[in-house]
Formats: sequence, structure tokens, C-alpha cells
Amino acid sequence: MSAEAAPASAPVAGRLSFLDRFLAVWIVLAMAAGLGLGRLVPGLGDALARVTVTGVSLPIALGLLVMMYPVLAKVRYDRLGTVTRDRRLLVTSLLLNWLVGPALMFALAWTFLPDLPEYRTGLIVVGLARCIAMVVIWNDLACGDREAAAVLVALNSLFQVLAFAALGWFYLSVLPGWLGLERTALDVSVWEIARSVLIFLGIPLPAGFLTRRLGERARGRTWYETRLVPRIGPFALLGLLFTVVLLFALQGDAITSRPLDVARIALPLLVYFAVMWAGSMAVGRAVGLGYTRTTTLAFTAAGNNFELAIAVAIATFGATSGQALAGVVGPLIEVPVLIGLVYVALATRRFFPPAAHTAGSTAAHTAGSTAAHTAGSTAARQESSARA
Repeated sequence: MSAEAAPASAPVAGRLSFLDRFLAVWIVLAMAAGLGLGRLVPGLGDALARVTVTGVSLPIALGLLVMMYPVLAKVRYDRLGTVTRDRRLLVTSLLLNWLVGPALMFALAWTFLPDLPEYRTGLIVVGLARCIAMVVIWNDLACGDREAAAVLVALNSLFQVLAFAALGWFYLSVLPGWLGLERTALDVSVWEIARSVLIFLGIPLPAGFLTRRLGERARGRTWYETRLVPRIGPFALLGLLFTVVLLFALQGDAITSRPLDVARIALPLLVYFAVMWAGSMAVGRAVGLGYTRTTTLAFTAAGNNFELAIAVAIATFGATSGQALAGVVGPLIEVPVLIGLVYVALATRRFFPPAAHTAGSTAAHTAGSTAAHTAGSTAARQESSARA
């Protein structure tokens, strides 16, 4: 039985693989290991930051690419047309990501950090950077629509290149001027944004597409879904855990030496993730997207592109600035919070009409390598029936 077809009454944990089932535990252990390494190994943070890609540590960048590749290799690219024709999903996603998200972060930053301009600016920059990386794994774990996630990530990437600098100018200079608040300049080039998109989406997306295309051409879809996907699937979570360890190791000293500052930055972030995710789930449910695409909508809207936010903060304000610290705290809060929301999402499936669970979504969706295997078997049976 595929994860999508599993009865709503079945326990969520019972439908997950061992690695998925205790992912929250692994995340906590990875965070603790990272903090411990950062404190116990002198100079580790400096060593990790010595070589960077668009302002992000090279080992962290590699971890992100390893994390994204298996999920994008699972996408059925021949079904993307059904997503691009879903105007409700595309329009709603654009409104949530590029109107609601930045405006909400602006309001929260000024509400919670009126006396800390550096942290406030850093949070606003985080709000402008829409997610194009980690969202694919949150969506996958929550049994969202992989094809929809691929399309929305690509759409966000395009808008990021076109709109990021303009929105930064608006939210840091124009809107504060209208409201009589302090203004801040943001000097960031379109090429810098495009470079981040090209690396963190331009590498794993073609790699995933080619893997599926060549694998299916050589051995067929049945072999690809039942043999190859279960083998490469676990690397997504291993890449995530590796990235978490490095993130916390890189900023372990700042986190432990300035806990009150981190707490003040974390509070508006917690509110932001909760409001954006819950609000997006409610909107998706209201417009009738079904569980899988509503989940994709919610995680795409709630997640942020911390790679770009950190790079912009470092390039504009410096590596030791408060803006850079706010950018780093973003993923440190986002990772455990969105992991928790994965479990919340799975628990909310019973509130969606059963018929809507599969409407416009991938029929053989999975949660982890074990479910991927069974989903592939289901697809194989369907293909056999179609040939007959």
C-alpha cells in the first residue's frame, strides 16, 4: 500500500521507515553534535567558513546538494504538465510567497525587534528569500506532491532572480519611509541572486531529471521505482543531518555565547513559520487543492532560502554583523520547527476529503525509502494492467 493510499486511521508512524519515524530524534542529536563540535574543536567554524559558495560554507553547500538530489530524482517529470495547468496552486503560491510572506516578516521584525536594527534587517532579508532547497525534503517527508514542489521551486527561483533586489529596496527603504521608520540600504546584484539559484537548484534539478530519464530508458520505470529509488532515497535524510551538524558547528560559539540575542531572533521566526504554514494549509484546504498539493503549498510558503539570505547579509553587512547572525539563526530555527510541522501535516490528512488526497497529485507518492519501494510496486502493477 502506498503512503497516499494508506487509510487515514492507520497510525502515521507505522507508515514511515525507521529513519523517517525517528527523524526528530536524529535532528536533535545532529544539533547537539554540531554544537559540541563547535565548542570542543577550536577553529572548526573558521575552517568550515574558509571556502564558501555564494557565501555559504562549501561543506554545507555539498550537504544541501546531496540532500536535494534524491528527492528531485524521484520526481516524475512527465507529470509536470498537470501542475502547470493548476492555476489555483500557482496563483496562490505566488501570492503567499511574494506578497504575504515578506509582509509578515517585515511586520514581525518591527514588532519583536524595534530596538535591534541589525537583527531586524537580517530577519527581513530572510523573509524575502523564498525557499528553493530544503522545502523539497520537508514536502517529501510530509507526503506532499513532488511534481508540484518541483514546479513551485522553479517558479520561486525565477521570481527570486527578478524580484529579490526590488523587494529588498521596498521593505528596507521605501515602506519604512512611508511609515516614518528607520531606513536601511540593501546593495545586492541580480547576478549574486542568480548564482545562488544556479548552484542550489541548477545542479540537483538537472541531475535528478537525467537520473530518471536515463534510468527509465535503460531499465524501465518499474526497475527505477522499485530498485534505484529505494537505494538513493536515504541519502536525502543523511544529507540533511550532515548539513544540520555543520550549521550548528559553524555557529556554535555565537549561539552559546549570545543566547539571549538568539532567543530574541528566534521568537519572531517561530511566529512566522507557524502563521505561514498554518495559514497556507487553511488557504489550500479552502480552495480545494487536496492534501498533497496543500502540503506542498504550505511548506513552500513557510520555508526560506537561508543560503541566499546568509550570502546577501555577509556580502552587504559583513560576516560578523548582526544581519548575518539573524540569517544563520533562520535555518537553526527552521529545521526543527518544520520537522515538527511534517508530523503535524501527516496528522491533518484526516481533515481532507479522501477523494482529494490524490486529486492532481502523484499517485505513487512515498514517505521514506520503505514507502518508496511499495509505491514503486503499485506503479508497476498499474503499468502491467495498462499493457494488458
